[in-house]
Amino acid sequence: MGNADTKLHFRKAVIQLTTKTQPVEPSDDAFWDQFWADTCTTVQDVFALVPAAEIRAVREESPSNLATLCYKAVERLVQAAGCGCPSDSERQVVLNCSRLLTRVLPYIFEDADWRGFFWSTVPGAGASGRLDEDGDEDEARPLAESLLLAIADLLFCPDFTAQSHKKGGPDSAAEDIGSIDSCEYIWEAGVGFAQSPPLNYVHDLNRTELLKLLLTCLSEAMYLPPSSERRSLNPWVSFFCSSENRHALPLFTSLLNVVCAYDPVGYGIPYNHLLFSDQREQLVEQAVQILIVSLEHEGGSAASAALRALDSCGSPSGGEEQEDTPRRGEDLSFILKGLARLMNNPLVQTYLPHSAKKIQFHQELLILFWKFCDYNKKFLFFVLKSSDVLDVLVPILFSLNDARADQSRVGLMHIGVFILLLLSGERNFGVRLNKPYALRVPMDIAVFTGTHADLLVLIFHKIITGGHQRLQPLFDCLLTIIVNISPYLKSLSMLAANKLLHLLEAFSTPWFLFSSPQNHHLVFFLLEVFNNIIQYQFDGNCNLVYAIIRKRNVFHQLANLPSDGASIQRALQRKKKPGVSRSNSAEAESTDESTPAVPAGPGSLKASLEATPEIDKITEKSQVSLDGTMITVAEPDSAQPPAAGESILEGDGEVCPTQSARSRLSSVSSSATWSASTDWVSSWKSKLPLQTIMRLLQVLVPQVEKICIDKGLTDESEILKFLQHGTLVGLLPVPHPILIRKYQANAGTAMWFRTYMWGVIYLRNVDPPIWYDTDIRLFEIQRI
Repeated sequence: MGNADTKLHFRKAVIQLTTKTQPVEPSDDAFWDQFWADTCTTVQDVFALVPAAEIRAVREESPSNLATLCYKAVERLVQAAGCGCPSDSERQVVLNCSRLLTRVLPYIFEDADWRGFFWSTVPGAGASGRLDEDGDEDEARPLAESLLLAIADLLFCPDFTAQSHKKGGPDSAAEDIGSIDSCEYIWEAGVGFAQSPPLNYVHDLNRTELLKLLLTCLSEAMYLPPSSERRSLNPWVSFFCSSENRHALPLFTSLLNVVCAYDPVGYGIPYNHLLFSDQREQLVEQAVQILIVSLEHEGGSAASAALRALDSCGSPSGGEEQEDTPRRGEDLSFILKGLARLMNNPLVQTYLPHSAKKIQFHQELLILFWKFCDYNKKFLFFVLKSSDVLDVLVPILFSLNDARADQSRVGLMHIGVFILLLLSGERNFGVRLNKPYALRVPMDIAVFTGTHADLLVLIFHKIITGGHQRLQPLFDCLLTIIVNISPYLKSLSMLAANKLLHLLEAFSTPWFLFSSPQNHHLVFFLLEVFNNIIQYQFDGNCNLVYAIIRKRNVFHQLANLPSDGASIQRALQRKKKPGVSRSNSAEAESTDESTPAVPAGPGSLKASLEATPEIDKITEKSQVSLDGTMITVAEPDSAQPPAAGESILEGDGEVCPTQSARSRLSSVSSSATWSASTDWVSSWKSKLPLQTIMRLLQVLVPQVEKICIDKGLTDESEILKFLQHGTLVGLLPVPHPILIRKYQANAGTAMWFRTYMWGVIYLRNVDPPIWYDTDIRLFEIQRI
C-alpha cells in the first residue's frame, strides 16, 4: 500500500500544479516538496503520472509555475551536491528531482520561446539560497550551468555514485564533495586508473539515472531543424565539457573505462542473463551515448575534455613524462580490445540457442569507434598497426550483411561503410586484409577459402546485388573502398574475382551506361581496381587474371562501345528479356541461393536521415609517393567519382536492373534536363583506363589458347598454374601512381552524423520514452 499511496500523493501534487491559476511562490516549500521529498516513485512512474498534455498545459497557461518547478528541482540538486547526500532521504530527493527534470526538459526544448529559460538567471535566486559551485551567493549562475555542475558533482558522490574512501566507522564524518579529487573516484579501471572498485549495483543504478538526466540536458539539438550551415554550438555540451566543469576529464575517463571494461558474456555460464539482471549494461548504454554526444565534431572546446581522455591516454591526475609512451600503448590497447569485444558480441556462437547474452547498442558502438578513429589519429594508427583491426572489420561486415535488406537499419549500413572508407584511406588497412579468413561467422555467403579481403568483396557484392533501393547512394563508397585497398591485395580468391567481374559486366551494359550521367563512373572505379592489382600485385592474383581472360568480351565491348545517336537510342530502348542467362558465367557458384537477409518487420520505427553526401564531397585524392607518403592531388574531371550508383543484378548470374534501379533510370531517361549524347559518351569513353588490361589480354590470351590446344587442357587448375608462374615484366605500360581517396569531413557529413546519432539515441531510449511524442525537428520518426 505504501507505494500506491506514494503514487497517489505524487499524482495529486501534479494535478494541483496543473489546475492552479495563480503562481505558487518559490518559498512555498510545503507545496514544492510534494514532488520530491515525500515520494518514492520510479522513473516509469513519473512518466506515467506526469502526462505530456499536462506539461504543455502548465507551460502555456501557468508558465511561472513551470519555471518555478524547474528552478526548485535544480536548487535541490545543487543543495544535495553541496552536502554530499549523506542520508537515504537526501539521495531519494536527488533521484526524484532527476526523474522529474528528465520528464519535463524535452517540453522546454520543443518550445522556441522556452529554450533560453535555462540559460537565464532566476530573479531572487541568491536570496532563495541557490549556491554556485563555490558556495557563493553573489552572482547567480544560469540555471543550466547550476544543473550541469550539480549533476557532475553528484556523479562522484561517495556512497551514492562512487566508492567511499572514508576511513573509520559509520559515525565518521562524511567526505566533503566540494574538495574531493574526482580523479581518485573514477568508476572503473582502465585508461589512467589502475584500481577497479568493487561492483556496486546501487551505485550503477544511481549513475544511470543521473546520466539519463544529463543526456536529456544535452538533447536540445533534437529540437533544432537540420542545417549544414548552422555553426552554433550546443551550449549544454559546450559548458559541460568545458574547463568550468572540474569533473569533465575524470567523468569521461569513467565513461570510457566502464564501456571498454564491460563483458556481457562474463564467465560464459549459459543463460545467466536470464537468471540475473545486469545493471551494468544499462550504465554502459547510457555511458556510450553520453560519449558520442560529447564528441560532436563541431564542438570545438565542447569536445576537448572528452578528447583529452582519449588523446592523453594517461593518468588524469598527472604522471611522469617517461611513463607516457608505454602507458599510452596499454590504454589504446584497452580501448581497442574493449570495443572489439563488444562489437563481436552478436557473433558469439554457442551450442545452446540464445544462451549467450546479446547487447543491443551496436550502432552506438560503431559511432563511438568512428569518432575515435576520425578525431584521434593516434588511435587510428594504433588500430591499423596490427591485425587487431580485423577484430573490428569482421563484425562490421557481419552487420552490413545482416542489415542490407532492412530499411529500418539503413543508418547502420551508412556508418559501417563510412568506417571502412575511413580505414581504407590508410595503407596498413589494405595490407592487413591479406590475412587468411579462418573464422566461421554465420553469414549467408558461400563457404570460401581466402582472406579478409575476399570476405569484404563478397559482402560488398551482396549489398549491391541484394540490398534495397535506399542503399544505392552507398555504391560509390563501396567501390571507393575496394579501389583504395586494391594496390595491396596479394591474392584474391576465384569467388571474389568472379564477383568483381560480375559487377563490371553489369555496370558496363550499354543501356545502363547511357541511362544516367553518373553510371559510367562505376565502371571507372572497377577498371581502376583491376589496373591496381595487375600493375602492383600481378604475382599471386592468377584467379583475377583468369577471370579477366574469361570475361575478355566485356572489355572489348567497352572499348568498342558505340557512341552514335542511333546506337544510344537502341540501347536505351532495349529491355532485358527475363530468363536469359549469361553464357559461360562464372556465377554458377553464386551465393544468391543462400538465405536472404531479413527485411524490417511491419511497424518497425526508423529515424529519417539527411541525404548521403556525394563521394567527391567527402573524399580527397592523394597520390602515394615512393617513400609511402601521401600527396594531395587535384581531381581530374575524367575520374570524378559517381554521385550515386544503381543496383543491377537479379537471378542466378543474370545481369538486369532491380525494380528500384529501373524506376530511377526511367525517370532519368524521361527527364528533359539530360539525355545521353554522342559528345557526352565520347567525352568519357576515350578516357576509359583500358590500356593495361588490353595489353594483358593481348599477351596472355594467345598463350593460354596455345597451351590449351597443345596440351589438350580442359582443367582450369592447369591454366591457373600456368598463369601463376607467368610474368608481364616489361610488357605492361609504365605503372600508374597509386591514388587513394581519403575521407574528408565537412559540414554535410557533420550534419549527417548529428542526425543519425540523435535518431539512434531517440529510438534506443524507450524505457522511459524520454522524447516520445515531443516536437522533434532534427529528424522524423517513420514507421516501416
